[in-house]
Amino acid sequence: MKLRIRQIALVAEQLEPVLADLRAVLGIEVCYRDPGVARFGLENALLPIGNQLLEVVAPTQEGTAGGRYLERRGGDGGYMVITQCDDHAPRRKRVDELGIRIVTEFEVPGHFRNMQLHPKDTGGSFFEIDQELGEHANDEDGPWHPAGSDWKAGQRLDVVTGITAAEIQADDPAKVAARWSEIAEVRLAKDAAGNTILPLDGSVVRFVAINDGRPEGLGGIDVSVADRARLLAAAKERGCYVNDAEVRLCGMRVRLR
Repeated sequence: MKLRIRQIALVAEQLEPVLADLRAVLGIEVCYRDPGVARFGLENALLPIGNQLLEVVAPTQEGTAGGRYLERRGGDGGYMVITQCDDHAPRRKRVDELGIRIVTEFEVPGHFRNMQLHPKDTGGSFFEIDQELGEHANDEDGPWHPAGSDWKAGQRLDVVTGITAAEIQADDPAKVAARWSEIAEVRLAKDAAGNTILPLDGSVVRFVAINDGRPEGLGGIDVSVADRARLLAAAKERGCYVNDAEVRLCGMRVRLR
């Protein structure tokens, strides 16, 4: 069964300043804004990175789940790891077997199935498993319902070309990694630095100890880079530069590969 990172969601206090940084530093562009998130008291934008999507959500009113998450994690940062599978039914069965609560689930007949898992049961972060349906659903650059009907119109490949890792920080990374492995039914491995990783199709989820003073959550992503010099120059200009291998965007560590 295939499982890959298709979308990473971030949460921000204000949407437009974060979008300005993402456009300038990563050279990416908005492909879609979903009016449907307004019912949750949010606004959003999705930006392609290769054939994956980076989403930023921001609260537009008090008392939203996104706003509470901002408070809990102390500001802008990572929110959700959203994966794409090719067969939803066994994934749903597995979640039931493990007794994991579901925050939201829905289906758009013939187009899309959604399943967002409760972070208190998964540990680390929101973990979402979705399935695209219909023609070309499993193509690497195929359709993706949350990103609208024409996400490729926003695709820019001259600075960054893909998301290669999501980094989950936790008080007990080994325990969280084991739980995600149970859910995904994928065996854990180690990377070159000795970190525990969950190998998915084309990317990994990496589990690390907390070292930035912030609570458990999605602390960073890795991106494949086509034009490092341009990216780093823009990061320095906008105050997002950390070092030649890392920039900071929306409270996230963005490592350059």
